[in-house]
This record gives sequence, C-alpha cells and structure tokens, in this order.
Amino acid sequence: MAEKKVAVVAIGGNSLIKDERHKTVEDQYEAAKETTYHIADMIEAGWDVAIGHGNGPQVGFVLRRSEIAAKVEGMHEVPLDVCGADTQGAIGYALQQTLQNWLYKRGIKKPVATVITQVLVDKDDPAFKNPTKPIGSFMDAEEAQRRAREMGWNVVEDAGRGWRRVVASPLPKEVVEFETVKTLIDAGVIVITVGGGGIPVIDVGDGEYRGVAAVIDKDYASSLLARMLKADLFLISTAVEKVALNFGKPNQQWVDRMTLSEAKQYLAEGTHFAKGSMAPKIQAIIWYLEAGGKHAIITNPENIGRALRGETGTHIVPD
Repeated sequence: MAEKKVAVVAIGGNSLIKDERHKTVEDQYEAAKETTYHIADMIEAGWDVAIGHGNGPQVGFVLRRSEIAAKVEGMHEVPLDVCGADTQGAIGYALQQTLQNWLYKRGIKKPVATVITQVLVDKDDPAFKNPTKPIGSFMDAEEAQRRAREMGWNVVEDAGRGWRRVVASPLPKEVVEFETVKTLIDAGVIVITVGGGGIPVIDVGDGEYRGVAAVIDKDYASSLLARMLKADLFLISTAVEKVALNFGKPNQQWVDRMTLSEAKQYLAEGTHFAKGSMAPKIQAIIWYLEAGGKHAIITNPENIGRALRGETGTHIVPD
C-alpha cells in the first residue's frame, strides 16, 4: 500500500473572481471549476488534500447586501462572524461540487466534504488594539460617526473615498474543528476547511467560544492547519506562477527555489514582498517549515500539476 501523502492547499478568494465583469455566483462557480480541475490532478497523483480558501470579496458582497436590505427593507444586518460562516458554506459548496464532479469523471471514488470551521484567536491579541482591515461599504462621515458611537465600530477615512469600518486581523492560535478535519483526512475524505481563515472566535471561559468581529489571514490559518496535520506539502495557489524578488522593479528576478533561511532573509529585507499580497504567504510558509514542514510551493492554479513535477513554481524547502 502506498504511503499516505497529505497536502494543504490554500487558494485565494480573489481567484474565484476573474475580473470586475465576472463577479456573479455563476462566474465564481466557473472559476472554482477551473481551480478544482487542477486540485483533481493532485488527488489523481495520490495526494490526500485539505483545501483552505480566502473570502475577502465574498464577505464584502454579503455585508453590502445586508446593508442595502437594512436600509431599504428594514432587515437586520448580518454580523461579521456570521458573514464568514455564510461564505464558508457558499464557497465550500462551489469547491465541493466542482471537485466531486471532476473526480467522478476521472473514476476516482473519493468523498469531498466542507467543514464550517472556527479558528481560535487570543482576545488579548495586539491586533484588537489597532484594527487595520477595511471591510464593508463606504460611508459618509455622519454615518461613520453614528455607527462608531452606537455600535462600537472602529472607522477610518479611506484615501478621500469615504469612511469605512476597520477590524482586527489577529493571529490564528488553534483550529477548533481540527480533530474532525483530521478524522476525515485519515478516512480519505478531501476536506474544505478554514475558509476565509476560519471564523474567528475567542475563549470566554468554561469551554465557551464566542465569535468576534475580526478577519484572519487565510494563508496564516492554512499554515496553522498544515502544521497541525504535519502535512507533507503546503501549497499556496495565487495569481502568479512564481515568486519574484524586487517584484515590479527593473531588477525583478523570478525564483525557482529558496531555502527557509533565504526566505527569512528576503522577508526581513522588506523590499521584495508586498505586505498585502506576497509577504503573508512567505511568512505562512516560514512558520510551516520552522515547525518541521517538508516542502512548500507557491504557484498559480493552472500550474499546480507542473509545479508538483518540479517544472515550475517557487519551491521553498528546509535548510
């Protein structure tokens, strides 16, 4: 019997939205279908897979619909943690169904399941004292100040475009449903989990969890899952085929391979990886490798198969 190989694959919420003209549920389903085709390649090659995904744009859509419904129809607004749960279900459904369909066409009998996943954060995480993640719609100053006063929101003026709510982005500490995820993986089930970085919850004591208004980085949560699973591979699927040093500059250089020490050095230099895009991915991989991880890859969905064969992608390995 072949040795079990476990991979955690993190895909971006933006990868489900091709461009400004393709944002509908149907458009996102087609994008999910393209991505899961390549994940099916991994499964066919013998990998057991846990899939994490982003949800930034989708949470924005849920919030926007909620705000419009509240203004026009007097409906209740949806709390941010529930928006996260909504998107875990919707995105999980699209990924789960499209992957099931691809596996069926290939004659692969492997079940796929989505787990609505909570992720524990520290209620004293410094991020709560300095919320920086903008969410939801733009508001005028009067509405922003009213919500700050009545609802306790943190609001900021956003580059002359209006006011927005900002929330904390704390570090993930524990995947609450980890034992469930591991049991499913051990049983050969493909699991979609830690969607959007997981629903952020805090421990209020006596084993009781409570959702909080925050956003967890999906690459950080996927890295935590990879560490807890002791995954053989941590693959981050993103918009580029490879990582570049000095990205977007005249001396830009694509990287095929780097060691853990090199990754830490490049990240510390602060000039190679943008804070809002590649830097969190590199940090997530550093944590995975420092915890004993074996191999990490960054590439785009259409090149997952080639990257697994060593033909492309950026491979980051222990020293």
